[in-house]
Amino acid sequence: MNTISYFEIQSSEPKREIEFYKKVFGWTFTEEKNVPIEYYRIDTNGINGALLKSPAKTPPKEHGTNAFTCSIMVDDFDKTAELIKGNGGKVAMEKFPIKNRCWQGYFLDKDNNVFGIFEVDENAE
Repeated sequence: MNTISYFEIQSSEPKREIEFYKKVFGWTFTEEKNVPIEYYRIDTNGINGALLKSPAKTPPKEHGTNAFTCSIMVDDFDKTAELIKGNGGKVAMEKFPIKNRCWQGYFLDKDNNVFGIFEVDENAE
């Protein structure tokens, strides 16, 4: 546990990026309607991932990296969230269910890097 198990690509125009990744890598995308943001699961035949509407503006090119977000699978979402906050991290997006799959949330480290954590829970609603 506590390994990087999921990646996400944020996009200001998800449909544009979906076409790009389909054409370049042959990935398939399935829209997930049970999350509070425009969200598409990615089948890569490898690590699980998704593409989502970016909840923030894309930084200007001269401002540094615009990157994928990795999510870490944890045993206990709430306990891990408390550890994150207790060590100077901040909540970027509150815990939410991905129906019948997991509990997901996003955080900022001390340098404002975004990362996700999730707890597998087939009963999440």
